[in-house]
Amino acid sequence: MSIGTLRIMVSMRGNKWLSWILGFIQAIIFVLAITSVLNSLDNILNVIAYSAGFATGGVVGMWLEAKLAIGYTHVQVTSSRRGAALAEKLRDEGFAVTEISARGKDGMVSILSCNVRRKRAHLVEKIVQEADEDAFITSEDVRPIRRGFWRA
Repeated sequence: MSIGTLRIMVSMRGNKWLSWILGFIQAIIFVLAITSVLNSLDNILNVIAYSAGFATGGVVGMWLEAKLAIGYTHVQVTSSRRGAALAEKLRDEGFAVTEISARGKDGMVSILSCNVRRKRAHLVEKIVQEADEDAFITSEDVRPIRRGFWRA
């Protein structure tokens, strides 16, 4: 199940070959495991063990995928007080940042747009939290179509 979760995650990010390899391995393991369970349905412990392994595998797969952090994420920061300073701090760390002025509920805000490798998204969050603890931060997975500034 862990392999299946990883396979789905890499498929969503467009990695066809790794998805194929993981699917192949997953199918072999599934055939071997389910054959063992079906050959001894009278042993309820086999059924429970398979079910527990299946359920746990999904969670372990999600944990592994988060640790691998394959791909890119778009981080958006909304700051009512420290937008320019935040943008400079992020740029000093090597991140490409686009600043956008916008009007929020209580007045003008800065919206910072930053595309980063998922492995470095936590660093963006840390920098923002240290500079402006009231900043609103969101992220979403992205698939680059055409590369720009991705050194960070």
